[in-house]
Amino acid sequence: MQIQTTRFGTIEVNESDLVNFSEGLLGFVELRKFILLDDPNDEIFAWLQSCERPAIAFPILEPELFAENFNPTITKGDLQAINLTGKDGMRLFTIVTIPEDATQMTANLKAPVAINIEKRLAKQVVVQENEYQIKYPIFSELQKRVVQNPQADLKSKAIKMGVAVRLPSVLKGAHLDA
Repeated sequence: MQIQTTRFGTIEVNESDLVNFSEGLLGFVELRKFILLDDPNDEIFAWLQSCERPAIAFPILEPELFAENFNPTITKGDLQAINLTGKDGMRLFTIVTIPEDATQMTANLKAPVAINIEKRLAKQVVVQENEYQIKYPIFSELQKRVVQNPQADLKSKAIKMGVAVRLPSVLKGAHLDA
């Protein structure tokens, strides 16, 4: 099937690649179908692209990239919403806000996106732990991670697990603004 996007143009995806949010995302409850896209021009970010509204795409990151000890409690109800009984088979992603000054970028650790990898069911969960912030500063941690190991494939987990769809190679030379 073809998905029209304002950021990436028209992309071809399989129906099986869709990630379904039965409750939508916070602030976007009417949007239920998304696709995770690997950005070929960026070593870190992937995109959570709406299939229903071309202009809606959120940059996302695996929290392990900047918050090594991120291990929030996911409630039984949240796990049931994505058809799981435990954390096995689940991946967490954080939605990132990238302002004009990229050094001020933040990640929402308070409401990560939980995805059942096998069934491609997802929910944005609100965790109860007070130590997790809505606007967690990440630039210095990401920079430190890249400087410490510049050869590391930073987003390999999501891609290797088949969660994110690779964008067509025609986009590899295009510049994609955050």
